Amino acid sequence: MKSAAFAAQRHMREHLRSALRRGLVGVLDVGTAKTACFILRVDPARLAAAGAEDGRLGGFGAMRVVGAGVTQSRGVRLGEIVDMEEAGRAIRTALQTAEKMAGVRVDQVIGVLPGARPVSFGASADVDVESGEVTEADVARALAACPEPPLEEGREILHALPVNFTVDGQSFLNDPRGMNGRRLSVDMHVLSVASGPLRNLARCVRRCDLELAGVVCAPYAAGLSSLVEDEQELGAACVDMGAGVTSVSIFLRKQLIYADAARVGGAHVTRDVSEAFSIPFQQAERIKTLHGGAVATGMDDRELIAAPRLGAAEDERRISRSALIGVIRPRLEEILEEVRASLDRAGFEALPSRRVVLTGGGSQVPGLEEVARRILGQRVRAGRPLRIGGLPQSASGPAFSAIVGLAAYAVRPQDEFWDFEAPSALDGATRLRRAVRWFRDNW
Repeated sequence: MKSAAFAAQRHMREHLRSALRRGLVGVLDVGTAKTACFILRVDPARLAAAGAEDGRLGGFGAMRVVGAGVTQSRGVRLGEIVDMEEAGRAIRTALQTAEKMAGVRVDQVIGVLPGARPVSFGASADVDVESGEVTEADVARALAACPEPPLEEGREILHALPVNFTVDGQSFLNDPRGMNGRRLSVDMHVLSVASGPLRNLARCVRRCDLELAGVVCAPYAAGLSSLVEDEQELGAACVDMGAGVTSVSIFLRKQLIYADAARVGGAHVTRDVSEAFSIPFQQAERIKTLHGGAVATGMDDRELIAAPRLGAAEDERRISRSALIGVIRPRLEEILEEVRASLDRAGFEALPSRRVVLTGGGSQVPGLEEVARRILGQRVRAGRPLRIGGLPQSASGPAFSAIVGLAAYAVRPQDEFWDFEAPSALDGATRLRRAVRWFRDNW
């Protein structure tokens, strides 16, 4: 990949390292339904002692949630900020709640990006090892030699992840530095997103007097917290069903190899209920949560649910649970069909495990697993994020998978393209250089 160094990305990485050295960092999820902020207390000594072989579990053990704030999102639609003032107000509310609980103030946060229409690309390259032993300079040359992915106007690269190294035919290496060999190859996963939502998130955070220490795509973060180690190793997909966006991530050999998102989620199910029975949106959400389901039984015709009419709260009538399920199920099937199409595009059937894990707030509908098995295959399970010390019970459910995974990423981020010094001879005026200028100007 012919590019100058990603100066702004490195700058954010330095902010993150600085926060970890001080032992305090914030993580922020600005979603369609909720805005959540966690403040993490990190033990730098324990984090350093937990070697890379401990993976993300070592990182989990070195941190503790000391503050948590959650509020209803405002100014966000389909996972993207559409009103800066309203979204900023929600961020400040969640942040102040977390800071009050923790008794500290944070200046640096790492954010999750739930929308922005992610697109995955693969890139690979190989170079000669100059000294016979792979050095960081060799790795940087191999990464810089990867061809630039095609980027449409208005899109930026968010992640550039080396997912596999090969030295003289020996493959599946996470870090080849120090190995002997003559030829080094690298496979890289490049993830691009729409620049507008990315820019809006960065500006909104900055307007809240915070420094951005990094941005992580929501599918990536959700997979980090919801897939167990064996699933990440053998090949599994994480389906994060949010309110406005349903995202898909695929992991293999503990690396993110694909990410995608469909602009449909739990809020669309609620809207269907509201429109079908002419009831207020908030009441529809409550009815969906308390009585909704994906599979009807013979008893559901007898279960009647109070449903106030839109604009006439005193005019209450009753609907059957079977009628409610009849509205909910088609939309859930539509979402799962979108997920299946995404998995098919990624070649998911070729992976060894082919497990699918459902998470996110929209995944908690009773009977969803049964419907998902029919559409996605038999290897489907419901997933919850791993537990972090100090995490309140109210913030430990599937709806918080992305922010819990963001916490794991914050304490142990994976090396990316911009973490290596690119050889100056390979600098060029490419789209990636324009991305550098954009980051420098806007972040």
